[in-house]
Amino acid sequence: MHNQTPSFIQKIGRKFSGNSGAGRKLTFLQQLGLQLFLGTIAFTVLYPMLWVFSLSINPSDDIRPKELILIPEGASFDTYREVIKQPTPNPVSFGRLAFNSFRLSFTTAFASVIIGVFAAYAFSRLRFAGRQVFMISVLTVLMLPAIATLPALFVLLNKVVFGAGKTLFNLRNSLWGVGVAVLSGLLPLAIWNLKGYLDTIPKELEEAALIDGCTPNQAFFRVTLPLAVPALAVTGFLGFMSTWSEFVISWQFLTKPQDFTLTMALYGMVGQFAGQTPWSKFAAFAILVALPVSVIYLYLQKYIVGGLALGGVKG
Repeated sequence: MHNQTPSFIQKIGRKFSGNSGAGRKLTFLQQLGLQLFLGTIAFTVLYPMLWVFSLSINPSDDIRPKELILIPEGASFDTYREVIKQPTPNPVSFGRLAFNSFRLSFTTAFASVIIGVFAAYAFSRLRFAGRQVFMISVLTVLMLPAIATLPALFVLLNKVVFGAGKTLFNLRNSLWGVGVAVLSGLLPLAIWNLKGYLDTIPKELEEAALIDGCTPNQAFFRVTLPLAVPALAVTGFLGFMSTWSEFVISWQFLTKPQDFTLTMALYGMVGQFAGQTPWSKFAAFAILVALPVSVIYLYLQKYIVGGLALGGVKG
């Protein structure tokens, strides 16, 4: 029987409610305070979203937004159709941009989970020379801002050129190069997150599998890995989400419009002055960019919530 220690958030919640368990009634003032607090958070989150949606259905594409009108006069979804047909002056369709973003995000997220779980397992279960040094190195890279590694990655990847004559492939000026650069930033987070979760899985389960005749690899793939699915889902989603909204590396590395991502095209819609920006198309494009991440989050929600909660308490 495990004696689970309450987390910091649980302690705060119990202290605020004045009870030691869940489901107890709060006093009127406590109810009022909580509802005001949560209402303020909901308003802060929803207000910008309502403004963006209102702009996206506003047919007056050439105005600068000054006030929120939820359903503007002559509201329509024409801006969505125009954005999907051709979002920017570049001859690149929305589908092509979405495909580039999805391919880049999915590949980097998948690679970060696969490489990260093997590295995290080694840090969690094995004892080898230099283990602490490697862990500190991972943590150090994790603390660095992404922009700090950009010059070194640009110079390094720019030297990788394949081909002959006029047919040359420059790794830097390609989605593969952007993927390598993004992956270098995702891996430390993936390793650190997965290592913390693997530490909570009892070693006795693997030892029992070994006694039953499993090899070490079978014990990992059949016992440990299935138990780590919530952490894998969280890590994969975080990697996908951060790559989907990534802009700086893509903007610095890519020069060919057919390789551009959605965030690059969205930035390309911004004019030099506020009056030059097509705000309705910009808002419609922003909603279309955010939609896939929201759908994936809803699909993985049960794993994400489970992974975050289970990783916070060590039995």
